[in-house]
Amino acid sequence: MEIDNKHSDGGVVLKKNKYEIDMCNGSIMNKLISFSLPLMLSGILQLMFNAVDIIVVGQFTGSEALAAVGSTTALIAVFTNLFIGISLGANVLAARFYAAGKHKEMSDTVHTSITLALISGIVMAFAGLLFSRLALEIMATPDNVIDQSTLYMRIYFLGMPFFMLYNYGAAILRAVGDTKRPLLYLIISGLANAGLNMLLVIVFHMGVAGVAIGTIVSQFISCVLVLRCLYCSDSSYQLRFSRLTIKGKYAEQIFQVGIPAGIQSTVINLSNALLQSSVNSFGSVAMAGYTAANNIFGFLYVSVNSVTQSCMSFTSQNYGVRKTKRMDRVLLDCAVLSFVFSFTLGCGAYFFGDKLLRLYTSDPDVIQCGIEILAYTTVPYFCCGIMDLIPGALRGMGHSGVPMILSIIGTVGTRIVWIFGLFPHHRSLSFLFISYPASWILTIIMQVICFYFVRKKVHKTLLVTA
Repeated sequence: MEIDNKHSDGGVVLKKNKYEIDMCNGSIMNKLISFSLPLMLSGILQLMFNAVDIIVVGQFTGSEALAAVGSTTALIAVFTNLFIGISLGANVLAARFYAAGKHKEMSDTVHTSITLALISGIVMAFAGLLFSRLALEIMATPDNVIDQSTLYMRIYFLGMPFFMLYNYGAAILRAVGDTKRPLLYLIISGLANAGLNMLLVIVFHMGVAGVAIGTIVSQFISCVLVLRCLYCSDSSYQLRFSRLTIKGKYAEQIFQVGIPAGIQSTVINLSNALLQSSVNSFGSVAMAGYTAANNIFGFLYVSVNSVTQSCMSFTSQNYGVRKTKRMDRVLLDCAVLSFVFSFTLGCGAYFFGDKLLRLYTSDPDVIQCGIEILAYTTVPYFCCGIMDLIPGALRGMGHSGVPMILSIIGTVGTRIVWIFGLFPHHRSLSFLFISYPASWILTIIMQVICFYFVRKKVHKTLLVTA
């Protein structure tokens, strides 16, 4: 590791290298942008794994294969998001210990987190192999695509250990302010993924199996690179495979933040899976349109979510050193960033929707369905950004249960009522997707009220214990 400088804050000396960001001192907005942009690009690159799958399949295999890959998106998210949510707990805990200079606790958190990642990845691999077809059947996946969908999912899930190890390793690096190296690793693996997809699908005609294999190999590459980074570090987050273990004290703290976040994400994706089932009822053309539109929608999400991740990491570190005023400023600056990112990108996705959808397919009926969906989900996306941001701030302060409950009530509850209560009487794609902005607005209202009371309690506790 290249050491550039050291700084002292409250008697705690922290080593800093050129990749890390000091979140507890100096200007906030510039550091948030420096932290968020690589994180945003990392999220975009991860999505490009799936986007390249979809584009290559749509252009060179046909609309049925496109629908087959797309029908797995919501299910994969349901299966994986609980464990990915737990990585947020690792991020919060590691950031807190790192800022406070608690090196032993930081090391124990790293080794516990990586062990949890390995175990969860293996569990996910077996779950995907055993339950993929059953889950697709429950979602009413059409007979003409279910065999290909099942094949894609089963192969895809074999790479879950690599996927989990990368995400948990990247969470540790984000906790110390390093978002640049995870970005570099994803650039390398993303290029490998694109090359393999074209080789296996276009040259060897392997269809959905080819794109799934390409994704697995790329995930393996990013996993190896991030673990090597942690192994070669000489800081408190250094990884040693001989020390991999689960220490109950740290696992409990990780779970306190991570499990509610994971449940929240999982339940929201279950509501998306219900929505996918409603889309499936319109047939394979609508499914293909939703697949393409949803992929574009995903790019919006990761862009805005990068600000949420930044808010959580910055809040966690400042919580660790009890800087309450700085925690407030972090949230305000993040709200500005979130609005700018989400509104700009949302409007761009809407106005250039036709051109973007043509990247995925040349079928005019599929494109029309995609445009219809984008009309109701892109421009108001800044609401989703704010809805996502507030739970990030709360998790950074160690409170993850309340935002989980509110998100489930506001987002999931609204969509369930919409899908089962209103949609049967107004069967159209347009009406179905109005449920998105409706659920966002309702959830924001509840979150703002909740945040006021939680913030007051947290600040009082920190000032008393200071």
